[in-house]
Amino acid sequence: MTINAVLIDLDGTLVDSIPDLAHAANAMRIELGMHALGQDVIASFVGKGIDNLIIRTINASLDNKELPPDVFNQAREIFVRHYHLVNGDASTVYPGVIDGLKSMKAQGLKLAVVTNKAEAFTLPLLTQTGLIGFFDAVVSGDTCTRKKPHPEPLLYACEKLGYPPENSLFIGDSINDVQAAQAAGMPVLILPYGYNEGNSVQTLKVNAIIDSMTSAAQWLANQ
Repeated sequence: MTINAVLIDLDGTLVDSIPDLAHAANAMRIELGMHALGQDVIASFVGKGIDNLIIRTINASLDNKELPPDVFNQAREIFVRHYHLVNGDASTVYPGVIDGLKSMKAQGLKLAVVTNKAEAFTLPLLTQTGLIGFFDAVVSGDTCTRKKPHPEPLLYACEKLGYPPENSLFIGDSINDVQAAQAAGMPVLILPYGYNEGNSVQTLKVNAIIDSMTSAAQWLANQ
């Protein structure tokens, strides 16, 4: 297996952004006259982009029951307003990420972020956490017409990096990432500390489950 490019998820893989997402989600609920939810509950709603997070937070359930358009639009405006205010404030880079990314760069690998987070939030978060300089490309949730688990964002990232899917690797934390990578025809590594909608990643069929980004860099070095 020859890997020349590495595509990496953002939330739950590089950065723990739950504190900021939960703050904005609860501020939205409170402004709409609802009670706040536990941070662990909101964490289980993360993974399929902001629109799904808003719907799940309003429903207080993983059930993506459709909201009336006026309710959704009002909720989205409130969430976006609050998230812009706090994005990156309480988010933290996971242990091993910096060293892992340095190791990958030292191996001569091209790196890209592929996230379902909108570009308006992705770029400030990468900048504030000091990660932006590691990446040759950033593909956000609104860069392409479709988000993960559709393979389109991964294929677009491969195109930007100049390597085909079979010479690329995806690293993520959820079933969305696994499904997107498999649909794109590339190997995938999964980290167990992310969100994955509250489910264990142990049952996912992946090339390897690795405990940190430094372990991912070591896995790559051994290929």
